[in-house]
Amino acid sequence: MDTSNKSYAITQHPEMATGLNEGHSPAVARVLRNTYALLSMTLLFSAAVAAAGVAFKLPAPGVILTLIVSFGLLFGIYKLQNSGWAIPAVFAFTGFMGYSLGPVLAKSLSLPGGAQTIMLALAATGATFLALSSYVLATKRDFSFMGGFLFAGMVIALLAGLGAVFLEIPALGLAVSAMVALLSAGLILFDTSRIVNGGESNYVMATVGLYLSIFNLFSSLLALFGFGSSED
Repeated sequence: MDTSNKSYAITQHPEMATGLNEGHSPAVARVLRNTYALLSMTLLFSAAVAAAGVAFKLPAPGVILTLIVSFGLLFGIYKLQNSGWAIPAVFAFTGFMGYSLGPVLAKSLSLPGGAQTIMLALAATGATFLALSSYVLATKRDFSFMGGFLFAGMVIALLAGLGAVFLEIPALGLAVSAMVALLSAGLILFDTSRIVNGGESNYVMATVGLYLSIFNLFSSLLALFGFGSSED
């Protein structure tokens, strides 16, 4: 399961590559390299599936099906994390998440300024991830104390988000998007610090955690920026 591929983020930002190799133990540096390599590949794969969904106008899977499939695949990844089947399971999960994102992107593109909104959300997500990851890599600060708060916050956000969907309350949905964006930023700090400080030695699970944070951050920012554009 070990891989020597460099991630897109590392090749585009040499300072991050330096941070992976300097000041970290060989084991931590290896997990970081493998995590960012797999993360870059899964993000590209997910983006390709989402683009295909937009191009072929694939239908949205729906909230219930999305929850069932995504949690099912996450459970499978957890069980297979030390197996050779872990990588295919990760790509299955990220591919499905990309498929679920396709209809959201298509809806955004149908609105005035939709393409600019998507690019703004994408740029903000990338800048946030790079800044937070670089900060943890440079300082090695331990954010493990945030774990319980972030988990509880995500549970509340999930329940509130379901309520906003089924009760059709746009204002609640907007508040949930803002909450998820903040929690996702916290999870990037939390997950990266766990790798840096030796709390996570399995790069498959580390990749899934960071992927979910990036996916949720992008989706939340897209909703927030899209709401602002629609008000203009």
